[in-house]
Amino acid sequence: MSSEHKAITDRTFEFAVRIVKLCQVLNENSGVAQTLSKQLIKSGTSIGANVEESQSAQSTADFINKLEIALKEAKETRYWLRLLIATELMPESRLVSIIGEINEIIRIIAAIVVKTKQNHQK
Repeated sequence: MSSEHKAITDRTFEFAVRIVKLCQVLNENSGVAQTLSKQLIKSGTSIGANVEESQSAQSTADFINKLEIALKEAKETRYWLRLLIATELMPESRLVSIIGEINEIIRIIAAIVVKTKQNHQK
């Protein structure tokens, strides 16, 4: 199955696995790398948790709310990844793929939220 057609729950879970592995590498260093790792692990794993929770939403509004939280966490995660590059704590070449994936996840979640809101208004 191509990544374009993979369920968002699977994509966000696989993304969380990548974040955990990245944070393990960051934690091999001391100081600021560990501090940023703590921020990244929280936001990067929260995306999938909120997407997963949305699958058991009690209402359309609850579904939208969970996905909007996931979207915020995804944007925060992208921020931390960009900061790792800007501060030269990680080489850009090592993060290009994961940043590409978070951009796709943001696009997909945003599209689901917009479509759900449109369908809910009908």
